[in-house]
Amino acid sequence: MVDDNELDMLRNIPTPAPSTEAKARALAAAMAAYDLEKNPAATQGTANTGRLTERARKLWRDIMQKKLIAAPALAGLVALPIAGYATFYMMEGSPFNFGAEQEIADVPSGRLKEPLAAELKKTDSGAAQTAPAKPMTAASPAAKAEAKATAEEADVMNEAAPAMPAPAPLADAAAQVSRMSAPTLTTELQGVIAPSDMPMAPPENRDRVEDFKTNPVRSALEDPVSTFSIDVDTASYSFARRMLKEGVLPQADTVRVEEMINYFPYDWKGPEAIATPFNTTVSVMPTPWNEHSKLMHVAIKGYDVKPAEQPKANLVFLIDVSGSMDEPDKLPLLRSAFRLLVNKLNADDTVSIVTYAGNAGTVLEPTKASEREKILSAIDTLAPGGSTAGEAGIREAYRLAQQSFVKDGVNRVMLATDGDFNVGQTDDDDLKRLIEDKRKSGVFLSVFGFGRGNLNDQMMQTIAQNGNGTAAYIDTLAEAEKVLVEDASSTLFTIAKDVKIQVEFNPAAVSEYRLIGYETRALNREDFNNDRVDAGEIGSGHSVTAIYEITPKGAPQQIDNLRYGEATTSNGGVANADEYAFVKIRYKAPDGDTSKLITTPVTKSNEVASFDAAGADQRFSVAVAAFGQKLRDEDATAKFGFDKIAEIATAARGSDPFGYRAEFLSLVRLASSLQGAKQ
Repeated sequence: MVDDNELDMLRNIPTPAPSTEAKARALAAAMAAYDLEKNPAATQGTANTGRLTERARKLWRDIMQKKLIAAPALAGLVALPIAGYATFYMMEGSPFNFGAEQEIADVPSGRLKEPLAAELKKTDSGAAQTAPAKPMTAASPAAKAEAKATAEEADVMNEAAPAMPAPAPLADAAAQVSRMSAPTLTTELQGVIAPSDMPMAPPENRDRVEDFKTNPVRSALEDPVSTFSIDVDTASYSFARRMLKEGVLPQADTVRVEEMINYFPYDWKGPEAIATPFNTTVSVMPTPWNEHSKLMHVAIKGYDVKPAEQPKANLVFLIDVSGSMDEPDKLPLLRSAFRLLVNKLNADDTVSIVTYAGNAGTVLEPTKASEREKILSAIDTLAPGGSTAGEAGIREAYRLAQQSFVKDGVNRVMLATDGDFNVGQTDDDDLKRLIEDKRKSGVFLSVFGFGRGNLNDQMMQTIAQNGNGTAAYIDTLAEAEKVLVEDASSTLFTIAKDVKIQVEFNPAAVSEYRLIGYETRALNREDFNNDRVDAGEIGSGHSVTAIYEITPKGAPQQIDNLRYGEATTSNGGVANADEYAFVKIRYKAPDGDTSKLITTPVTKSNEVASFDAAGADQRFSVAVAAFGQKLRDEDATAKFGFDKIAEIATAARGSDPFGYRAEFLSLVRLASSLQGAKQ
């Protein structure tokens, strides 16, 4: 029981005088509540946040509408009760929790790293710490991986963004509101973790590739001659592989079928001596995707230079260190790749390093490979930043290559870039003319592409094709090992340059033909005998494959016959009527200016009775050709499924010491799944 005297004493206590400090606290609390409404935290993990701010906002609106603080004196009288009432209103839905909020409120956000990681670790192991925005079933492995990535992102954000103190007049009130709202770990994470149903914007894709149309079917009577430059580049296969492994079907123009075929090593028969730099093997077999046509398979094998015969190498590493290279799959991978190459070189070889960003500079003057640590140290110091003065870098690299030129040796500039030239000569035609001029010095060129989203494949192809060069795309360290270690001989040591192929089809035996791939390597008929026209090069031990689909005379055709022009006995007939075609190859020695000619007639003796009777390498290369056409969505293979391609490749897998063919089979399965999902 309460004594009446005590109640009388309480009634007689005088009203306390207005307090300026109490007024400031109440006003600050109300304004902080208003700010929470204007900048609400994410709703995940705290179901009452919206209602608390709504109450505070409603209370403040009612106060302002009734003008209870119109006069300063009246404001002083009511400030303290209002602050207490506001506190009660907000506490009704969120009681005090001194332990949790004290731990977080007193620790700067930059020091939350370890508690956040610990809590997220618990979440990843199954102990949910936040209320999901939507009902969810058991967490999938992908969801766990996403949670882990989010935790790492939260760590970075906490380190990068130090705690921002509240303005001085409101500091105490803000701290009180922080305690009132009882923040937990979940509340702290709301500004970091995006709701699971929010779609992530895809990164901008600025890759540049050359547009080209698939080779058409041609009439052997109207247009019996096909001419093209050989192509030993492999960039297209590596790029398509990366896209497929990322769950995306590659764009048609990124798929160059000949580069996919020539990515794989084949055991074609090679020449016995370097005097004849390569050997040609031609075979004819039924087409697996068209019962009415045949495949004419032309295989070239370069002479494999023995290690004891390898000439000295003068290499200039021209490395792009511009800002666009600041990604894990660009400059860091590039450094690791070139370290592999340096460890492969002989002691007498020479290495120089030129970099370019806003301008070009020499990082390492010509240095013997015996000073391996010095070269590796120079590679390790490379760092990205700035624009891309590629033209200046090219000029400086060729200058150093000529300064250390090795007569009868290997002189090569090795350009590593994502292809983003934006300072100096940036137009592809201007760069083409620059490279054409520099190739006269006897210095060859290799281009290595890195990364995606900013890859200028079109520029890389332009300078590689016009600078006695080759192009490769390096997406992993394993690919770097293949290109720069396992295939080092063919990458570095050229045995023939300006290699051109011309095939003449006999209209008496072949009604139609189609070259599979080599669209960007087509030459005019007259270019074959013109030694001034540049063409591709073949390196030591290189394999080059070209496949024609031909329609034998009498089989169903896609092109109607001409009314006039048929060969008859009255107009002289056709010479060598027993031949399918006549293959001619021109090439120059690496230091030569005059071409030499090799010819091979194709007759019935080159033909096999069935596709299965062809060699394993021939059948596997045909499977790769079918796969490339399928990725390009060509009409020829529209009805030929990925399952058939996998069946052929599996049966013809043969020796696969490095697992390239096994990987190809996995890509076929990936493409099949992605195509099925697309439909």
